[in-house]
Amino acid sequence: MRRFFPALLLCLALSACSTQSVVLQNSPPVLKQDEMQHFFVSGLGQTQSVNAAEVCGGANRVAKVERVQTALNWFLGLLSSGIYTPYTAKVYCS
Repeated sequence: MRRFFPALLLCLALSACSTQSVVLQNSPPVLKQDEMQHFFVSGLGQTQSVNAAEVCGGANRVAKVERVQTALNWFLGLLSSGIYTPYTAKVYCS
């Protein structure tokens, strides 16, 4: 057990959540959609799309779009040994 704990801490320290953002407007954004997208084997050869203009009611109202790997996404990928690797897509409107 004593050897397991440092290894676990090392794994947690080397892992990280990540965020990719595209900011389209500088106005204060309001979160309109937050959905988990499902991928397998890190999304190799797979695509998912979100129609941000449809979510916000027009392309001119889209403030920001993000793709996030949260702690929950990371944990689910860890449990499945990387076979199932979800990401979260967020759409912000102005």
